[in-house]
Amino acid sequence: MTHYEKPYIIAEAGCNHKGDMEIAKELINVAAMFCHADAIKFQKRCPKELLTPEQYNAPHPNPCNAYGNTYGAHREFLEFTVDQHAQLKEWCEEAGITYSTSVWDMTSAKEIASLKPKFIKIPSACNTHFEMLQWLCDNYQGEIQLSFGMTTHAEEEQIVTLFENNGRAKDLVLFNCTSGYPVPFSDICLLEIERMKKSYGSRVKKIGFSGHHLGIAVDVAAYTLGASVIERHYTLDRTWKGTDHAASLEPDGVRKLVRNLNAVYDSLTYKSEEILPIEQVQREKLKYRKH
Repeated sequence: MTHYEKPYIIAEAGCNHKGDMEIAKELINVAAMFCHADAIKFQKRCPKELLTPEQYNAPHPNPCNAYGNTYGAHREFLEFTVDQHAQLKEWCEEAGITYSTSVWDMTSAKEIASLKPKFIKIPSACNTHFEMLQWLCDNYQGEIQLSFGMTTHAEEEQIVTLFENNGRAKDLVLFNCTSGYPVPFSDICLLEIERMKKSYGSRVKKIGFSGHHLGIAVDVAAYTLGASVIERHYTLDRTWKGTDHAASLEPDGVRKLVRNLNAVYDSLTYKSEEILPIEQVQREKLKYRKH
């Protein structure tokens, strides 16, 4: 018998704040009070650590989305300091929503771990940064969420084994994910959730789904397949300048996603008796009887 946990929904703001703390605050308040999401997630990167000098000084590959003259300057513009992240966490606590952040490098992992968030996310791009994974296992006691986009099965096994060897696998949430912005429906590959449940379901804390697709129909299917944590990119305006806005949901989309997932959770039960009380009334009025 399948047991369904209440869906946990993360609005991933990422860098959709455009480097502006006031926009970030609005993203927090809207996600909490209008969308009723469980968590909001930002990103933390140290561009000089992540990028080679050539990458740092090269122009942005899509200049119309650039916030700086070089890709490095663009990335720096979108970054918040650790003190600013502490402020974001405080605003989240005031709004009644869980704060979290994706960390892309060792410096960012250490800075965000110092804030002791409920969970930290490892993006697909960094899930084989084993030095960072080991540091988090050793130094951060919260939940670690990790996406499996652009990852081979052998790499998946290596990642899960690292957490098992450190006694931390039961703090690990794995996300089915296809890395693309946006991802066409034919490339979402939802049945990978079944494979992940079979391979890792008993070894880790939970299986989740991180979607970069359009609309909200697919997420309900992901949940019914067993992904109890659902993460979607979120923005205040999909037409804003930046790479992720077009593949994000606006507030009304996140609100409907939360509503729909919770409605499906309420409906995923067996009948408690053969004729429910709501049916008994109709049975007495409508059921055929031979006179």
